[in-house]
Amino acid sequence: MNNPCSEVRISLVKIRWKLFLLGLFKIPLIFFVSPKIISISSETCIVKIKLKRRTKNHINSMYFGALAVGADVAAGIHAYYLSEIYQNKITLAFKSLSAEFLKRAETDVTFTCDEGKKIATIIEKSKLEDQRINDMVEVLAYNSTNEIVAKFKMELSIKVLNP
Repeated sequence: MNNPCSEVRISLVKIRWKLFLLGLFKIPLIFFVSPKIISISSETCIVKIKLKRRTKNHINSMYFGALAVGADVAAGIHAYYLSEIYQNKITLAFKSLSAEFLKRAETDVTFTCDEGKKIATIIEKSKLEDQRINDMVEVLAYNSTNEIVAKFKMELSIKVLNP
């Protein structure tokens, strides 16, 4: 990608605000579930969803739909963050999702996407080839005792829009 020294610094507060606005105006389910970005960098994005009435199922564990929202936000906001750093406007979608639920999520859940380098490569490839690029990224979901409760493999589809 571009030289890391030329990176634009994006604050965590700005990214959190953009996620809030995205949920409020474009994707109401994100607003309803209220994921919180814990940290974000070029390599990693960490998002947390609290176990509360809105995210629980009938057996008092996190509903799989809420888990899917967490995985979506962790990978999607990470791609958005990287596009902002390298000053590219992108369109982003998920083409497929594979989930493996390993344990009931009976606490708050933290979603980690460590695919920053891969996502940056997807963005750069889309920019160079001037077409939509699809590739798989992985998001892991952890409970409050740091045990993996779910693994998500998502096909990220990115197109860099040329000005």
